[in-house]
Amino acid sequence: MIKNIIFDLGGVIYDIRYQNIVEKFASYGIPDFETYYTQANQTDVIDLFEEGKIPVEDFRAYIRSLSPIPLTDYQIDTAWNAILIDVPSARVEMLWNLKKYFHLFLFSNTNQLNYDQFMTDLQHKFGYDIFSELFEKDYFSHHIHYRKPCEEAFRYVLNAQNLIPEETLFIDDTIRHIEGAKKVGLNVYHLQKGEDILEKRWAAAFHLLT
Repeated sequence: MIKNIIFDLGGVIYDIRYQNIVEKFASYGIPDFETYYTQANQTDVIDLFEEGKIPVEDFRAYIRSLSPIPLTDYQIDTAWNAILIDVPSARVEMLWNLKKYFHLFLFSNTNQLNYDQFMTDLQHKFGYDIFSELFEKDYFSHHIHYRKPCEEAFRYVLNAQNLIPEETLFIDDTIRHIEGAKKVGLNVYHLQKGEDILEKRWAAAFHLLT
């Protein structure tokens, strides 16, 4: 029986578009940014940034090292945050309803720049901190210093909340994260490209809410 659900953020609850970053950096004269950052793969420095192991200033310096022109902090931050699109209100309403039946948690690979931006944006849109209200606990990679798909990252969340893997469902849109979750015994649902979590195919797959 599923008692707990761990949600990914970007691509599941939050609409994002990786290509926006690539296109913005291309406009600055970095035509091949997808060689450094995609949904499927990224460089070690970006991994460290998502693990909160290097500060924003060092991340910006790394981006400048890739650029043929001297980029300002504003340009770098704007390009990096271009990935963020929106959290539809209907998904928030869905989560409020799910709270009646399940223990909800969030586990997201993110970074300080994106976090600062989306916390501000979502507070402005909804008028409250949706993460603290909707989830019993939120886990952001740059806060806990672990990132998906490492097994240690999933174990950190499970141990912190005393969750039993067999009673817990993990939903993510990135296959390598799904594979990492399987290794620690979690039930998993891979949200496919173009699939909206509001369709609740994941619920049907596990015979939930019936």
